Amino acid sequence: MQYRRLGNSDLNVSEIILGSWLTYGNSVERNQARACVAAAFDRGINCIDTANVYAGGAAETFLGVVLADVPRDDYILATKLYFPMPDGDRGLSRAQVFKQIDASLTRLRVDHVDLYQCHRYDEETPLEETMEALTEVVRAGKARYIGFSEWSADQIQAAMDLPDVERFVSSQPQYSMLWRRIERAVIPVCEANGIGQIVWSPLAQGVLTGKYRPGSPPPADSRAANDAINQFMGRFSDEDTLAAVQALKPIADEAGLTMAQLALAWVLRQPNVTGAIIGASRPEQVVDNAAAAGVTLSPDALAAIDTALEDVADRG
Repeated sequence: MQYRRLGNSDLNVSEIILGSWLTYGNSVERNQARACVAAAFDRGINCIDTANVYAGGAAETFLGVVLADVPRDDYILATKLYFPMPDGDRGLSRAQVFKQIDASLTRLRVDHVDLYQCHRYDEETPLEETMEALTEVVRAGKARYIGFSEWSADQIQAAMDLPDVERFVSSQPQYSMLWRRIERAVIPVCEANGIGQIVWSPLAQGVLTGKYRPGSPPPADSRAANDAINQFMGRFSDEDTLAAVQALKPIADEAGLTMAQLALAWVLRQPNVTGAIIGASRPEQVVDNAAAAGVTLSPDALAAIDTALEDVADRG
């Protein structure tokens, strides 16, 4: 495993990060989920990402149990708030920031998280109120650093321009070979402000593994075949995209990589990307994905990827 510094923090984060969206506390059986976490630690993954809303709190609860016997200094723990919880609580108001951090810490069975993130921008709460509340959370020792997910470049800069508040060190955007929107404005503003990217869906909901083929039904055990967790796949599952992705197979073969490893190495080629979040339902997926750390793709491979996906990649 290789590690990178997260923005202007002192967190050295593994290039591959274990996520818990749609998996732990939800669609993955508990023993399988435990095995995935164990495989992650075994392969040097030191960062686990979750959120209060994942499985309505059950993902955090699961991780609290699994991590209870792991020394707290051995891993980096990140969680988020914003989306509606089962009781209707939502948003980034001062009251919600204080309530949700305490609830997350209780479920996670820890006294602090390393990274506390705004899961989206809250249009209904003044930015100053959110940033001041997050600052109090950090200064109370409940979070070491703060971050955000899917904020615009203007929103990011506005937060960084506020006086006397804690500074963001991380951005958590969607980013993959097929979804490149952050390259235009988000990455430049983050680079200028000492903010690193922890990217989600680097495999485009599994499409970039190559297991979904044009004209064929999805494998029975895949995310696409599971109606409980396939709601975000539509944007990547049209026939043209699936056909273009199949053209990546010889590129991966030439590089000696699986297609998943190729996709992860591609996002990690970007210097502002600190790590890529993977969602694994089986430990062997963790092992395969972790092997992408430290891989450098050749200029020829990068050019071939761009050619293969030229007509289907979304650049915003």
